Amino acid sequence: MTIGIVSPGHMGSGLGFSLARGGARVVATVAGRTERTARLAADLELLPDLDAVVASSDILLVVTPPAAAVAAAEAVGAAARRTATAPLVVDMNAVAPSTLTSVQSALGSLDLVDGSISGGPPSVVDGTHLYFSGARADEVTSLPWTGVVTRVVGPEVGTASALKMCTASVYKGTAALWTQAMITAAHNGVLDEFLADVGRNVPALPEDVARAATKAHRYVGEMREIAATQRAAGLSPDLFEAMASVWEQVSAGVLAAGDPESVDVTMPVAEMVASLLPQVAQPPGVVETRGSTR
Repeated sequence: MTIGIVSPGHMGSGLGFSLARGGARVVATVAGRTERTARLAADLELLPDLDAVVASSDILLVVTPPAAAVAAAEAVGAAARRTATAPLVVDMNAVAPSTLTSVQSALGSLDLVDGSISGGPPSVVDGTHLYFSGARADEVTSLPWTGVVTRVVGPEVGTASALKMCTASVYKGTAALWTQAMITAAHNGVLDEFLADVGRNVPALPEDVARAATKAHRYVGEMREIAATQRAAGLSPDLFEAMASVWEQVSAGVLAAGDPESVDVTMPVAEMVASLLPQVAQPPGVVETRGSTR
C-alpha cells in the first residue's frame, strides 16, 4: 500500500508523517514548491513530479488551499490519464459539499472519498480528528494512522465536508471575531482592558490569532465555501462573506508574510495586533493609538 500526498505543505506533510510513522510508504513531490514545503516534506519519499506520485499511489490524499481544490483535482485526473492509473482519491480540502461535484467531475472516472480535518498537523500535535464519507471511506480509515482519530460519518460524498464547514465556521469565525475586536480595541486604546475583561470568560490567546494570520490567504476561500454551504441550507451567506473580507484584509498584513512556526509568541501583544494589518505610514500630526504592554 502506497499513499500519495498532494501537496505536502504543513497539513499534508503532517498527514504523511502520521501514516509513515505507522509503517506506510508515503510519497509526494515538491516540484515547483517552496523551500519551506521541501523542508516540511523531508521525511517523506519524494518523487520527481505529480505523474510519478499518482502512478505510484494506491490512495491519494489531496490537501490544498480550498480555492485550489478543483484545480488540484484537474491535475490529478490528468496525471491519472497520462499514467493509465486509478488511485482512490481522498479530497481532504475545506470545501463546500457542492464544490465536491466539480471535484468529482475533474477527476473523471477516479473514485472519490470525501475527507475533512479538525485539528493541527499530526506532526505537531496528536489528537487531530479526521472524518470521511463515501462508498470507500472504510479503506481510508483502515490505513495505519498514528496520532489521529478517524471516523466514517456517512456513505455519501459531501457529508464529511459539510461537517468541516460547520466546525470551521466556529473555529475560524471565532478567530476572525478576535482579530476584529483586538484591532478595534487597540485603535481605541483599550486593548489591555479588553483582554482582561473577555479573558474572564474566554481564554485570551492572541498568539493563536497571530498564527491564524499566517494562514489568512487560505481562510479567504474557506470562508466563501462556508458561505456557500450555509446558503444551501437556506441561510444568508452574508456573515461568512464578511468573514472572508476580514481574512482578505489580514492576508495583506505583516504577520501574513510569515509561517505558523515563525510566529514570535513572546512579542508584546500590542505589536502582534499591529502586525495583523498592513503597515501604513501615519499622516503628519496623527498620534498613534495606545496599545498594550502585555
